[in-house]
Amino acid sequence: MAQVNEINNVVQEEATGHAPAASPWQPLRQPVFRLLWIATVVSNIGSWMNDVGVNWTMLTLSADPLNVALVQAASSLPMFLFALPSGVLADIIDRRKYLLFSQLWVFIAAAGLTVLSFTGQVTPLMLLIAAFLMSAGAAMSSPPFQAIVPDLVKKEELGAAVALNSLGINISRAIGPALGGLILSFAGPWMVFLLNALSVSGVAWVLYRWKAEPNVQRLPPEHFFSAVRAGLRYVHAAPVLRNVLVRTAAFFVFGSAGWALLPLVARRELHLGPGGYGIMLAFIGVGAICGAILLPRLRQRFNPDRLMTLASLMFAATMLALAFIRHFWLLNACEFFTGFAWITVLSTLNVGAQRSAAKWVKARALAVYLTVFFGAMTVGSAVWGQLASHYGIPVSLCVATLGLALASLTALRWRLDKDPDLNLDISEMGEPVPTLDIHHDRGPVRVSYEYRIPKEEARAFTLCMQDMRRVRRRGGAINWAVYEDILQPGIFVETFVVGSWMEHLRQLERYTMNDRKIERRVYAFHQAEQLPTVRYLVAPE
Repeated sequence: MAQVNEINNVVQEEATGHAPAASPWQPLRQPVFRLLWIATVVSNIGSWMNDVGVNWTMLTLSADPLNVALVQAASSLPMFLFALPSGVLADIIDRRKYLLFSQLWVFIAAAGLTVLSFTGQVTPLMLLIAAFLMSAGAAMSSPPFQAIVPDLVKKEELGAAVALNSLGINISRAIGPALGGLILSFAGPWMVFLLNALSVSGVAWVLYRWKAEPNVQRLPPEHFFSAVRAGLRYVHAAPVLRNVLVRTAAFFVFGSAGWALLPLVARRELHLGPGGYGIMLAFIGVGAICGAILLPRLRQRFNPDRLMTLASLMFAATMLALAFIRHFWLLNACEFFTGFAWITVLSTLNVGAQRSAAKWVKARALAVYLTVFFGAMTVGSAVWGQLASHYGIPVSLCVATLGLALASLTALRWRLDKDPDLNLDISEMGEPVPTLDIHHDRGPVRVSYEYRIPKEEARAFTLCMQDMRRVRRRGGAINWAVYEDILQPGIFVETFVVGSWMEHLRQLERYTMNDRKIERRVYAFHQAEQLPTVRYLVAPE
C-alpha cells in the first residue's frame, strides 16, 4: 500500500508551458495544498508503518514463503483491478466526495485489522484480505488525487508542487519503517495498525474542509461503461500520451530489478538485519529528496528526453553497483544516486502524462498510466527474481542494467517533448449546435463536413486531416474517414460516427485549445465564404 501511495503522490505534475515557480516552497503558500501536504506525509508514514506490521504479522503467523509473497500480491493487485474504474469515476462524479469515500474505506479496513489484531483473531487469510482492502482504497484514491492537484495550486507552481510531494514521500519513507519497527517491538502489531487508521483521518479532515470550485456541466454525467470506452479511445488517439506509456514500460520493466533485488542483496550478500536495510532505504530517500529539490533547475537546463535519458543511465549504473559492490557504506553512497535517478524519472514521465491529458479525461488517462507502471513493475520483478534464483543476483542485475541502457534508446523514436506547445485547456468558443427535437440517447449518429479544396492543395489538406482524425477520435468518434467526390473535383467529405446524439454534444464540449488550432489549420484550406457544410445523419428509430 505504501508504494501505491508513493506513486499516487508523485504522479501529480503537469507541464504547463509557464515559467517555473520562483521558489520551490511557493505552493505551500496555498492553504489547502499546505494542509493536504502535511496530512499526506502523516498518512504515508502510517502506510509504511502498516506495511512493516502486516509483513511481520504474516511472518509470525506462517512460515510458508507463499503466504509471505501473497502479501505483496494482495497489495499490488488492486491497482490493476481498480485504477481505470477509479479514474472513470473520478471524471464523472464529484472528486472530493469520491476521495472522502476512499479515505473512509481505508479507515474502516485499518480499524477492522486493528480490532482483529488486538483480540488475537488474525489469520493469514484475514491478513491478506485486509491488505487487499487497504490497497484497494489507495488505488481508488490515486487517480482523483492526481486530478485535483491543478485545482490546488497555480499553473506556474505545479512543478514546485510535485517536488514538495516528492520530498514528503521520501520523508515518510525514511521515518515510517523505522518508527513502525520501533512501535512493533514495544506495543505489538495492533498499535501499528491503529496509528495507520488514525493517520488517514487527517487527509479526510482536509478534504472535508476544502471547498472546491464547482465544475459546471451543461450535459448529464457520462455512463460508466461509455466513459471507460471514451477514456481508452482518448489514450489511443493521444500521441504524446502513447509515447509516455511506451517509455514507462521500457524503463520500469528493467528498473524494477533494482527494487526487487535490493532486499536480497541486503540480507544474503551483505548479511544485514532490519537496521542495516533501513539505513540503505534512508540513503535512497535522501537521494530522492535532493533530486526533488534540484528538479526545477534541472528542467530549466535539460529537455524532458535528455533529462530522462541521463537519469535512466544513472539508475542503470546504480544497479551495476548493487550487483558487485559489497562494501556497506560505498554501496550506500551509490544508493543515494538510486533515489536521485528514480525521482527524476518518475517526475519526467509524469510531466508527459499530465500534459497530454485534457481535463475532462485526466483521471482516466492517468489511471491507464498507473496501470502500465504497476504492470511493468510487477512483470519485471517476477522476471528478475526468477533469473536471480537460477543464475544469481549479479547476473540478474547485469542483464537488467544492459536492458535499461538499451531501453534509453526509445527516446529516439518515442519523444516526451513532442508538440511542446500543446494546450489542452477547454476551448470556450465552439461551433454552433442546432437545436433539434431529438432524444439524447438516439443513435448512432454520422456527422459529415463538406470542404471545398483547390486541386493544388489537396495533398496538403489530406495530410492535415490526419491531425483532425485524432481530434475526432479523442472526442469520442467510433470511426473516421475522409472522401473525395470524383464527380465534383475539389469536394472532400469528412465523416465520422459517434454512439449517440449525446455523445456528439459531449464531443463538441470537449474541444481543447489545441483542437481548435488544428481545426483552424484545416479550415484554412476551405475555399468558400461559408464554413464547411455540416450534416447530421441519425439511424432510424
